Amino acid sequence: MLTTIRNSELTAVIDSAGAQLISLKDRSRKEYIWQRDPRFWSRCSPLLFPVVGDCRNNRLLIDGSSYRLPKHGFCKDMEFQRLEQSEDRASFLLQDNALTKAMYPWSFRLSLTYELNAGSLFLKYRVANIDSSALYYCIGAHPGFRCPMEEDAVFEDYCLIFEKEEDVYAMPFDRFQGEYLSNGRGYELRGRTIPLSRALFRDNALYFPKIASRRVALIHRADGCGVEVSYPDFETIAFWTTYPDQAPFLCIEPWNGSGARTGEGDELIHKNHVRRLEPGASHDLSMSIRPLTFRTETPPEA
Repeated sequence: MLTTIRNSELTAVIDSAGAQLISLKDRSRKEYIWQRDPRFWSRCSPLLFPVVGDCRNNRLLIDGSSYRLPKHGFCKDMEFQRLEQSEDRASFLLQDNALTKAMYPWSFRLSLTYELNAGSLFLKYRVANIDSSALYYCIGAHPGFRCPMEEDAVFEDYCLIFEKEEDVYAMPFDRFQGEYLSNGRGYELRGRTIPLSRALFRDNALYFPKIASRRVALIHRADGCGVEVSYPDFETIAFWTTYPDQAPFLCIEPWNGSGARTGEGDELIHKNHVRRLEPGASHDLSMSIRPLTFRTETPPEA
């Protein structure tokens, strides 16, 4: 089931399958979201829960019991219930069921609300523990953006501009072991800018386990047009596109969690940035997407 919300600046479409954002257009009808071309990637904005990334051998240990979980968890393959809809707002809910219990033992309610406000789309997540014991989870967003966004542009015309000056390393990924190297140093980010190139994604996602910024823009370097993503409640961030296939998209992925890391056990409670939630409690998180639509806007410094 598709749900459309709109205001004077933006129109967004959400698919109840996965509560996935499948379209975001500005008032000129320009599309910002990757359109699920199965030649490259058949999804466009999955919700990652209760794990982020791969578990070793798709298995996760919880209190000593083994559960089979697909990469990024099960939400992307679940039908969400639409709780409410207005002109510029819609909410979706996933509650535990027999399918989730086979992969993740706790009772929970996971909601995602989309709301348009002026020129931004806000995504508001809520994880509620309705179990009798404390639960643990990771969560992440995975929106894919068209890149290039203009017909006469190429991928390498774009760059990422961070909110703050950074001095950090991406964590390299070992494809043979299927895990991030906790003591390794990958791409070095010094300053605010990452010029895009296909080689950045040779091994996997460009993943920064520590980052000071809570806002990043994907922009065309010549004019600053693009999209800005704010992620105030997420501790890490990753960027991904296909390699060696030259797919015309880039994912900007705020995470609380990551795929398996060297030295990290297979128990969920040992995973990077895992969260603990007491019975009856809930956690709220948010992020936002703001198209940078007008060439008259002042672009971030490149």
